[in-house]
Amino acid sequence: MDKISDTREFLKNIGMPKQQQADICCYVILAMAGVKPETSWNEATNEWIRIHDILQFANIYYGASYAENSRETFRKQALHRFRTAALVEDNGKATNSPNYRYRLTNETLQLIRKINSSEWNASLSTFLTYHEKLVDIYASKKKMTMMPVKINGDDFNFSVGKHNELQKAIIEEFAPRFAPNSECLYVGDTIEKDLVKNTDKLSKLGFEITLHDKMPDVVLYREDKNWIYFVESVTSVGPMDPKRILEIEDLTRNVKAGKIFVTAFLDFKTYKKFAEDLAWETEVWIAEMPEHMIHLNGDKFMGPR
Repeated sequence: MDKISDTREFLKNIGMPKQQQADICCYVILAMAGVKPETSWNEATNEWIRIHDILQFANIYYGASYAENSRETFRKQALHRFRTAALVEDNGKATNSPNYRYRLTNETLQLIRKINSSEWNASLSTFLTYHEKLVDIYASKKKMTMMPVKINGDDFNFSVGKHNELQKAIIEEFAPRFAPNSECLYVGDTIEKDLVKNTDKLSKLGFEITLHDKMPDVVLYREDKNWIYFVESVTSVGPMDPKRILEIEDLTRNVKAGKIFVTAFLDFKTYKKFAEDLAWETEVWIAEMPEHMIHLNGDKFMGPR
């Protein structure tokens, strides 16, 4: 059989659903194992790899023609399912970080290296015997690295990473100081995109509910002032620059509440990196100096203190 057929049979044998035996899923396994058409299965590896690298691998070595906008399909149909099944793991970075990577688990790698060998049946039997336990181990491993956070009085967990570390600080440090008594209407986790999403309240305020990639990282609402805080958590990309303000304004064109645009940074060093990109009439909050704000608001606050 060719490598695609081998991989499809592998996924079938370990019990993956029919949808996760599709070509796109086969390409993911092949790319993550570094197995080209002429590569022997016993030469498989499990180096950390990006979704971009998977697309390129499929296009170059297997004649596919996936565009960059296919990444979300690869993530949802293959990588998320494979991670849940403990076939792959991620490196715990924020998904919007350029350093975010996936790799095959060592257990999966060892099984893949036995494909088409005399040891395949015995290796498969051993893998299947311990697979459910393996899923539990990787789920527990993931859970141990989660960051607890209290949102609107309820307990949630953020996946590990600097982006979520900053979002936790926004909710626990920024909000009580500068948006007192506010309610969190939206916050996304790097893994679970819509961790909190109060669709009813957002709709009543005139908010156009849309895909998560258009949403600010954190949306807070202060009812006593009728103010909405749009907060971007910036560790590597995405400050409140003029383009981002226009996007949010378009998203909220029917919102009558007062709008406050905030860019949050973990430290002053990161703020300096983006300082020239920030839009006027916005606010800056830096987690390492939580009691202070930087106002880019012209003469709005001009006068003696």
